[in-house]
Amino acid sequence: MPVNFADIVLPLAIKGRFTYRIPQSMQGTIIPGLRVMVQFGNKKLYSGIVSRVHNEPPAVQNIREILQVLDHSPLVNSIQMKLWSWIADYYMCTMGEVMKAALPSAFFLEGEKHEPVREKYRPKMVSYIVPASGFCDAELNKMLDKLVKAPKQFETLAAYLRLSAYSEGKEVPPVKKAAVLAEAGSSPSALDALVRKGILTIVTLEEGRLEECFEKPEPLNILSKAQKDAFDKICENHRDKETVLLHGVTSGGKTEIYIHLIEQQLKLGRQVLYLLPEISLTTQIILRLRKHFGSATGIFHSRLNEAEKVEIWNKVAGLSENTEPYKLILGVRSALFLPFSNLGLIIVDEEQDGSYKQQDPAPRYNARDSAIVLGHLHKAKILLGSASPSIESYSNALSGRYALVELKERYGMVKLPEIVVANTREAYRKKLMVSHFTPQLIEAIDQALGNREQVILFQNRRGFSPYIECPECGWIPACINCAVNLTYHKETVNLLCHYCGYSSALPSKCGNCQSSGLVTRGFGTEKIEDEIKIVFPAARVARVDHDSTRSKNSLNRLIGNFQEGLTDILIGTQMISKGLDFDNVTVVGIMNADNLLNFPDFRAHERSFHMMEQVSGRAGRRSKQGKVIIQTADPLNRIIRYVLHHDYVGMFRNQMEERKTFNYPPFCRMIKIYVKHRERDSLNHFAGIMADDLRAVFGSRVLGPEYPLISRVQNWYIKSIIIKAERERSLPETKNAIHRIITRIEKLTGASTLRIAVDVDPY
Repeated sequence: MPVNFADIVLPLAIKGRFTYRIPQSMQGTIIPGLRVMVQFGNKKLYSGIVSRVHNEPPAVQNIREILQVLDHSPLVNSIQMKLWSWIADYYMCTMGEVMKAALPSAFFLEGEKHEPVREKYRPKMVSYIVPASGFCDAELNKMLDKLVKAPKQFETLAAYLRLSAYSEGKEVPPVKKAAVLAEAGSSPSALDALVRKGILTIVTLEEGRLEECFEKPEPLNILSKAQKDAFDKICENHRDKETVLLHGVTSGGKTEIYIHLIEQQLKLGRQVLYLLPEISLTTQIILRLRKHFGSATGIFHSRLNEAEKVEIWNKVAGLSENTEPYKLILGVRSALFLPFSNLGLIIVDEEQDGSYKQQDPAPRYNARDSAIVLGHLHKAKILLGSASPSIESYSNALSGRYALVELKERYGMVKLPEIVVANTREAYRKKLMVSHFTPQLIEAIDQALGNREQVILFQNRRGFSPYIECPECGWIPACINCAVNLTYHKETVNLLCHYCGYSSALPSKCGNCQSSGLVTRGFGTEKIEDEIKIVFPAARVARVDHDSTRSKNSLNRLIGNFQEGLTDILIGTQMISKGLDFDNVTVVGIMNADNLLNFPDFRAHERSFHMMEQVSGRAGRRSKQGKVIIQTADPLNRIIRYVLHHDYVGMFRNQMEERKTFNYPPFCRMIKIYVKHRERDSLNHFAGIMADDLRAVFGSRVLGPEYPLISRVQNWYIKSIIIKAERERSLPETKNAIHRIITRIEKLTGASTLRIAVDVDPY
C-alpha cells in the first residue's frame, strides 16, 4: 500500500510539523530521518527532516509535494527524533528551533523557487602523487640514470621515493603533491615533466579535515585504592540506577575513573559521550583520552568550522569511508545532538556548571538534564561528576533518585589547599593595598615566583574597567542599544557593550559637563594583567578570557604555554576556574569574591561557592599543598566561611533551608517568561495583561512583571514574569495553560511586534 504523506520538520520557529504529499516518483524512498527539499510559503525553499510518513490527509485543500530527496540514508535517527521532541515539549519551543540547534548549519539548504539549491558541504580534495605503473629496483635505477641531466626532476622523484618509503615488492602509497615538492625544493614544472614521461601520476583524493591520531594507544593507569573503590561503587550502583552522582574532591582523580569506565564500554562495542561545560577544558582532556583510545576519539565544540562539524557527524554515524568511526566523543553541550546509535555511557563532568544551560536563542535546554533523557532513550548509564554538585543533583541523590558515590581524598593524598581570607576593606583603610592586591596576595605570589612555581589570578570580569566615570558630575558612558554601562577595553582603546557588541571611541571629556578628568572604575582581567606586570616586572604573564581567545587556536596556545612552564602568572575568567590540571600551580588568587556573592539571583550563593571551590582546586594538585587567597570586603560572609572549610554539605543545607522558606527549586518548578517590545509603554501594557491572565490560573505563584537587571538589550525593552509551580502539579497542564495564555496575548491588537520567550528551569 503506498504511503502518501510525510510530516516535515523545518528549521523555523513555527509551532507544529508540516505535511507534504509524497509524489509517485518517490514512493518507497521517503523514510523518517531523511532530508528533503520542500517549498514553504510563496517562494522559499527549505531543507527539512522527515519525522513521519503516513496516510492521514491534512484538513487543507492544496497539499504541496516534496520536491527532492537530499540523502541516500537517514541523516537523523529515531532516537534523535525522540530527543528533539522531548526538548521541544519540555522547554516549550518548536521542533524547528531544536533542529537548528541540533544540526550543523551546512545541512540547512534554502533558496528561492526556480533557483538551483546547492549543498553547502563539499569534501576536501587534495592532489596526491602515485607511480604511473609498478616500480622495481631495476626500472628505477634506469629512470634515475636518465634523469641525471635533469637534476630537478631527479630530486623530485627521489623525494617521492623517500616520503613513500619505497621498498621493492611492496605497494607504493600515494604522497601529497605539496609534501613532495617541499621535500624536493622543486617547482611544479619538474613534477609535470615526470608525469609527461609516464613515471608519476597526479590523482585527486578526498581528505578529512579532522586532526587524526596515529599514536599507538597506551594501557590505562592503575587506579589508587580510593579511585578503585569509587569505580567499583559506580559500577555496582549502575546495575540498579541509570544515573550516578560522583561527588569527588578537586584533584581526586575523577578523570582517571572516567577513563576506566570508558574503556569498559568501548570493549562492549558501545559508544561514549563525555560532556564538558567549557571549550577550554577540552584541550588537556582530549590528549589524555587519545593517549588511551587513539583514533576512536573525536572532539566536538562551537569553534570547529561547519565542514569539520559535518565530518564529525558522519564519523559518529559511521558514514565516513576509509576511516575509523568515532566511538568516544568529547564535547560541550551541543555534542548531545550527534547521531549516536549505541550509547553505553554518558559522562557529564562539572555537572553543576551553568554553561550547560542554553540561554538564547531557543531551545533553552539544559544539556545535563537532556543527557539524562538521552541516556534513558539509549538504555545507557549516566554519570554526573563534580567537586561541588548542583543543589538539584545532590538533592536527587539524597532522595534516592540518583545513586551517590563519594571520593573524599585527593590523588596521592595531597592536602587540600590552605585558604586565606584577605580583608580588602581593612587593607584599603590602612593603605596597605598595592593597586588591587592585598599584602597577603602579594606575599604569596612573591614566594611562589621565588620558588619557580606558578600562579593563577581569577577575576570573573573581562576588559580593563567595567565603566569610566566623570568625578565632577557622575556621568557614565552607556550603550545606545542596551541598558548597560560600556566596558573600557584598554587593548583596543574603546568602550564596548558586552551584550550587543556596540563600541565607541574612548571619550576625551565628559559627555555632560565637558570635564576632561574621566577616571576608570572597578577592574577586569585586562587591568589585572597591566598591574601585575608593574608589581612583578620579571614575571611572564598571560590572560585567558573571551577577548584573548577569539582566534581558533589561541586558547590551546595559552593553556599549552602555561602547562609547559612558559608562563608564570595566568589571569583569567571562569574559563580557567575548573577542570584544568596544572602540576606547578601553588597559588590561586580570587581577586574580588564580592562580585560573585552580591548578584541579585537566588542561585548567587550556590554559584559563588561552586566558582570559588573550583578555582581553589587548581592549587597544589601534586606534591605540595597549595594556597588560595580570597580577597573580600566581607570576610565573615557565610558562603566564604563554607569555602574556607571546604564544607559543601554545610553550604547545601544552608541553601536548602533558604529555598524551602522562599519556595525556590528544588521545592518548586520554575518557569520564567520574558516579554519584549521596542516601546516601553506597549511592553508594560502587554506584560500587565499576561501577568493578570497567569494569576487567574496560578494565583500567588506568579511573580512580576518586573524589569530584570538588564532591562533593555538591542533596543528591546524586557520584563520578566516568574511562575513557581508546585512539584505536585502536572507539568504538562501547567505548560498547556501557559501556551493558551501566550497564544491569546499574541492575537491582541498591536501584539504583532511583541516577543515572548519561555525559559523552563532557568539557571
